[in-house]
Amino acid sequence: MTHAASLLDRAQPLPLYYQVYEILRAQLADGVWKAGDFLPPIPDLAARFSVSVVTIRQALDLLREDGLVLSERGRGTSVLADRADTGPLHLESTVSDLIRLYADDSPEQEPLDEGVGMPALSGAEFTLCQSYYFMKRAHIRDGMRYCLITLHIDEELFRRNETDFRQRLALPVLFENMDLKIGRAWQTLQIEKADHVVATALKVPPGDPVARVKRYITDKANRLVYCAEVHYRHDCIQYRMELKI
Repeated sequence: MTHAASLLDRAQPLPLYYQVYEILRAQLADGVWKAGDFLPPIPDLAARFSVSVVTIRQALDLLREDGLVLSERGRGTSVLADRADTGPLHLESTVSDLIRLYADDSPEQEPLDEGVGMPALSGAEFTLCQSYYFMKRAHIRDGMRYCLITLHIDEELFRRNETDFRQRLALPVLFENMDLKIGRAWQTLQIEKADHVVATALKVPPGDPVARVKRYITDKANRLVYCAEVHYRHDCIQYRMELKI
């Protein structure tokens, strides 16, 4: 068995083509191949991984969808610039860091769903506003959907800033609003498996691990003016915590 083949876990339910894709993607991120380099021919990759040519083609299709490689008839599959060097998204622990993190990102302009509706929340930590506007949409980084977000915003606040909320990410819009006095902001993180909706939106297999972040913001009167549930692709997120000594 070759080293590449030993990296595959044939006992787990994750398809072999997706395991090959993840291995190749990690090797690209580690600089095994640089921009402009050609990957080994498909038959050679199939031999290395001890899988079929069809499996390798499926893995390369995913790399092309990510914008990492380009396949040309008669030439082979080459590595594209920049995208392989894209680092993971770091979930920061302060709001200002979080806003800076999202500075170059953008939402897809066409929401997957939207309307007026209350969030499914209750508790003594805050009070709810009378009504909320919700949007479900994907966020884009380097041309790739890296997260799916469902956000609820105080409807009155949303209506006053609707154009900005639709065209930009919500957090910067909230914190630029001079009329809004922020009280608290916090978030939780949980690892879970992607259901059909999340898997389809983020282009990952159902059951793939995703990070689910729940984010809350209140005003000075302790009213919940913003809440969001965000699902991140597992290969696009990293959570870093400084440990106290």
